[in-house]
Amino acid sequence: MKIVLAPDSFKGSLSSVEVIELIAASIERNWGACDIVKLPIADGGEGTMEALVSATAGRYASATAMNASGETVDACYGVINGDTAVVEFASIAGLANTPREFQNPLKTSSRGVGELIKKALADGYTKLLIGIGGSATNDGGMGLLSALGAHFFAGDELLFGRGEDLGRVTRIELSSLLPELKTAEIRVICDVTNPLLGEDGATRIYGPQKGASAEMLERLEAGMENYARVFARQLGINIATLPGAGAAGGAGAAFGGVLGARLYPGIDTVLDAVGFDALIADADLVVTGEGRLDGQSVRFGKGVAGIARRCKERNVPLAILVGSLGEGWEGIHDIADCSVMTAVNRPMDIEQAMNEAERLISQAADRMFRFMRLLLHPIDP
Repeated sequence: MKIVLAPDSFKGSLSSVEVIELIAASIERNWGACDIVKLPIADGGEGTMEALVSATAGRYASATAMNASGETVDACYGVINGDTAVVEFASIAGLANTPREFQNPLKTSSRGVGELIKKALADGYTKLLIGIGGSATNDGGMGLLSALGAHFFAGDELLFGRGEDLGRVTRIELSSLLPELKTAEIRVICDVTNPLLGEDGATRIYGPQKGASAEMLERLEAGMENYARVFARQLGINIATLPGAGAAGGAGAAFGGVLGARLYPGIDTVLDAVGFDALIADADLVVTGEGRLDGQSVRFGKGVAGIARRCKERNVPLAILVGSLGEGWEGIHDIADCSVMTAVNRPMDIEQAMNEAERLISQAADRMFRFMRLLLHPIDP
């Protein structure tokens, strides 16, 4: 049998590469030797750079940049096809690598993402591919724009570019943006289509995941409204309604509305880059998965949903292994007929599940493949 293993990362616990190895080991235990194709997948968030570099035999370039909480750390960007720099938002300003005590979207900043872009431009790369999922920030991209030369003021005070600064912005100057940005080709891998504002916007949909309390949500949403209003009034730039503007805490608005980047569906861009359709053409089974499958995964077309759609189009059987299920997960069956197996096997909190992720995923894979074995080779009466 030819089996394509294409899971996303289980955010906060295991990378897609690690999940693949666990699933492959379970196949060997339960089915014996198979033709296994290992394909790390991401949809613009955590693991995107690794997936693209791996698929294209690319490399990594070292850099230093500021993480979401303001500490300068060692970082990197990827280089693919010899001429394209890949910057992953989650690798420098991601929620998964931001300690819980620093998960406060009023204080976090996307500034480090801008610093990595600045370094890639200085290194001579004019083609940029930016994955913007999995962020710990809700600053509307103010931080990354500041690192690239934009200035945001509260009166005469120059603002740093954090979530708490959104409501203070009274004036924006873009004349000092790096001149290299004018000729750069910037493509953004965006795993969501949320607008900047409102009930489906950056703050209300994703703010709670980043540590925002109910009071913070109100402050951040009001601040984001002010931020968008100043852009529109002073510069004539509408950053609020662009599809995907709400991605990465509003960084989608900065990329698409200010820097002129083109936003592409996250999973489809990655699947095209790794040649997914050709790889599954003669496959007997595709196995994918992610940490949590819920209505957002389905509604906003994230990794598992994108893979399900392509498997459906090509009549390839699909099995999904997830950490847990959330409200609305059943919508995946509207996309494709598939099997869904959860890793969590008893009541536990999320920290315990993440700490035990390796064992839980191995056991879930064993349950899944043993059941499939019964269907493929029924026990004789």
